[in-house]
This record gives sequence, structure tokens and C-alpha cells, in this order.
Amino acid sequence: MSTADFAARSPFVHEGIRKVVRDITPSQIREVAHLGMGRDNVVPLWFGEPDQPTPEFIRKAAMDALAAGDTFYQPNAGIAPLREALAGYMNGLYGTGLAPDNVIVTVSGLNAIMVTLQSVLGAGDHLVTTSPIWPNIVAIPQVLGASVSTVPLQADTSGGWQLDVQSLFDACTRATKVILLNTPNNPTGWMMPAEDQAKLVEFAHARGIWIVADEVYARLVYNGQNFAPSFVPFMREDSRIMVINSFSKAWAMTGWRLGWITAPAAATGELEKLMEFNVSCPAGFVQQAGIVALRDGEEFVASSRDRYARSRKVLVERLSAMPRVMLPEAEAAFYAFFRIDGVSDTLGFAKQLLLSEGVGLAPGEAFGPEGAGFIRACYAVSEDRIHQAMDGLERFLAKN
Repeated sequence: MSTADFAARSPFVHEGIRKVVRDITPSQIREVAHLGMGRDNVVPLWFGEPDQPTPEFIRKAAMDALAAGDTFYQPNAGIAPLREALAGYMNGLYGTGLAPDNVIVTVSGLNAIMVTLQSVLGAGDHLVTTSPIWPNIVAIPQVLGASVSTVPLQADTSGGWQLDVQSLFDACTRATKVILLNTPNNPTGWMMPAEDQAKLVEFAHARGIWIVADEVYARLVYNGQNFAPSFVPFMREDSRIMVINSFSKAWAMTGWRLGWITAPAAATGELEKLMEFNVSCPAGFVQQAGIVALRDGEEFVASSRDRYARSRKVLVERLSAMPRVMLPEAEAAFYAFFRIDGVSDTLGFAKQLLLSEGVGLAPGEAFGPEGAGFIRACYAVSEDRIHQAMDGLERFLAKN
């Protein structure tokens, strides 16, 4: 249901809601998905989630915890064993010396972004990010009363997506409190190189600006590396850096709603208070599943990445063979973000494609003005599903 539909029920009630909330556009990705949910023979590539359930060994850990009665309130910052496991996990990846006090466990990566921004951003403040970008990243600071400036990622068919780091610096003003980067990026798959991260850390430190890095796709890279360049190694106890992560993507745990924040210890105490005011705490049995995912999940992470790489190869080959399609190269996440010549209204296109051929894609407009004309497809699915979706897209383009 659209905002206008809700407003028509009672203008008096609707106008009592804060204007900044009323002005936020409802999710266009959900708009397409809701049109297709419940229909037969739909290939849903609209959301960013795998088509396989969470591995059995992770589910069993949660079931065992439930059977043992783990149904009570937990510490706001997360249980100590999970915070220890997360610190150890990141130290193993990045060669850092993080302690459990550097970790706050959250109810999803999205909750982590909200809590992080609540801690450093208020009405009248300014946030800078890139675009195209996951729409929630722009909406959350707006809900908090802050303004947002977006710096465009540039696309070309040979070099993929690029960011001019100087343009990121130029977008900052005296009111800028946060530079928020989603790297690897949803929807483009762009990754900020480590040398650019170093330049940004130096710039932000000199200006007293927080860097908030959303790194939920950090393990999904296809350049032969085990993880993407991260801001975690740049973190010091006197640095204004906070890194967001999640169990959703790498461990196929989207519905579990479990994430974490890595931050200087001087910040985590304040974040712990905000967890109390937002959600109190993550569920204990879910946290137990997180411990097992970290302990025993590396083989699954690697096999999932290999599976997505195979589906990615099929999707790139199929899209590249379509004469009207422009597909910039991407080395991370699990999305193809492509343009179709002659298609400007991608929301209308996605709806028509869904109703005609049963193929569910996400419209580029959902990811900001710089996403206009692009379409996103999630390839964290089987190769058969990719072929089925591309067959439908080819039929639709032949008719339109």
C-alpha cells in the first residue's frame, strides 16, 4: 500500500506523523516483491538473500539452545562468548588486536546502522555517502533529522564502478559528522581499494568526521581474495571509525536478524545504552547460532562464494549476450546492476516483467537518482534459476 493510500484513510492522523517520515518513499523493491509474492512460477531475484536455507549445523545450534531454555533477556551488548568469538574472527581475518569490548552484537546489520548513526548524528547534522546505494542508508539519517549528500559512483563497461575520492572530500561541509560507505556495495558490487581507504581515514581524522563502514558483503568477493578491503585494520582506540557487519549474507542467515558493530571501546559503552532503548538485546538462542556459524562456518562461506561465482558467470554471460544490455563489471557482493537501452522507468519495467514472465527484479530507482535506468538482479541462487530468469527476460525484451 502506498503512502497516499494510507493518507486517504485519515488525513488528520497522517499529518500528525513527522513530515520527514511522511516524505520518505516506501521501498520500491518491496513494491515489486509484494506484487509477486504468492504467485506461481515466479523467479524472485528482487531481495538480497540466498535461495538456500541456513545450514543445518547453525539451525541445530539454535534448536539446542531453545531446548535448553535459552529464552530470557540477554546483555544489551551481546553475550560474552559471541563478542569474544567475533573479536577473534576479525583478528583472524585482518591481523588486528581487537578485544570483546570493541564489539556490540545487534539485531541485524540494519539495527547496527540505526544504533551507530543515532550515537553520532542528530538534527541539523550532515552525512555523506555514495550512490547508487541501498535505500535504507539514506533514509535512516533523514529519520534522525540529518541531511544527506550523495556522491555518484561512475559506471563503464570496461572498468566497472569507480569513485573519485576527492569528490567525496569535496561533498563534506562544516556540518558533516559522518561519511558512510557501503563497501562492498549494494547494488553495484563496487569495493573501495585499501589505498583510498587510507586517504579517507586521514582526511576524516583531520576533520573530526566519523567513518561508518557497512561491510556486510565483506566475504563475498570474486577476485581470488578471502575478504574485501576493510576499515577494521584502520581502527584505533582514538579513531572515529565504526564498522557494521552481519551474519545475513555470508552465512545465509537473513531471517535470523543478527549483526555486530566494531568500534573503539570508548564508543561501545554508548552504543550499549542505545541497544537498550532500541531492541534491548538480541535473542540468546540466535546468538548461540552465531557462535557456531563463526566456529564451524568457514567451509560453508567458501562453498557459498564458489556457488555464487558460478551463478555470477552464467548471469554475466547471459546478460552480455543481450544486445540492449550494458553491464558494468563488479567483483563483490552478489548482484548484477545493469542498464537496458530504451528502459527509463525501471519500476514499471520490473512490474511488467514480473506479470508477463514471472521474473522478479529490483528497480534501479530504489537506489537513488544515480540508479535510475538500472536494474538489479541477485545471483545468490542456483544456475538453473539464473537461466530461467534470463530466458524470461529475453522473451520480454523480444516483445518490448
